[in-house]
Amino acid sequence: MSIDRRLAATASQIEVEAAIADLNADDRVSGMIVQLPLPAGLDGGLAVETVDPRKDADGLHPFNLGQLVLSRPGPVPATPAGIMMILKHYGIDIAGKTAVVVGRSFLVGRPLTLLLGAKGVDATVIQAHSRTPDLAGVCREADILVAAAGQPKMFGDRFVKPGATVIDVGINRTEDGLVGDVDFDAVVGVAGAVTPVPGGVGPMTIATLLANTVALAEAKDD
Repeated sequence: MSIDRRLAATASQIEVEAAIADLNADDRVSGMIVQLPLPAGLDGGLAVETVDPRKDADGLHPFNLGQLVLSRPGPVPATPAGIMMILKHYGIDIAGKTAVVVGRSFLVGRPLTLLLGAKGVDATVIQAHSRTPDLAGVCREADILVAAAGQPKMFGDRFVKPGATVIDVGINRTEDGLVGDVDFDAVVGVAGAVTPVPGGVGPMTIATLLANTVALAEAKDD
């Protein structure tokens, strides 16, 4: 069973948090997410903090992010976890490689930096952003480049080292339809591998949300 709780676009912060509290109290609910971003005027961070950490399928509650920092068990943010699954599935070497993550949001950039640099994974991680000097030059150092800047087709061939693995996290709605942060046509001839948009990271995010929900349900039943 799934529950899709939709609120009016004019809903207040109090109404959003009350809806989350109702789901927290519902024993039928094993896991939930707050669909971000919320409309202007609402605080998505406070909404996520309202979620019971034991039902946090997105792994974004401060408690669960803290567990990740401490390398303790718990739900891992869905998009970063999905990216790690892609790298594992395609046999992309990570240990000893240089990974550049462009973006520092709590949804993707920060937790992914922790996952890539964790003991046993062992990438050397550079977290870059819009104010990084010579961003293209920094990106060209990457054996694994993760583009999560939120700018359509920002990353062209001059950002990519030949043979690098490029993970495109961007979802940008344009007149031409959905496009990523990576200019796929420009990069595909340079990169060793590149994820498409749509059809790359997005489906893995959904799969990880479901996996987290199953794990939370099993933990509840223990």
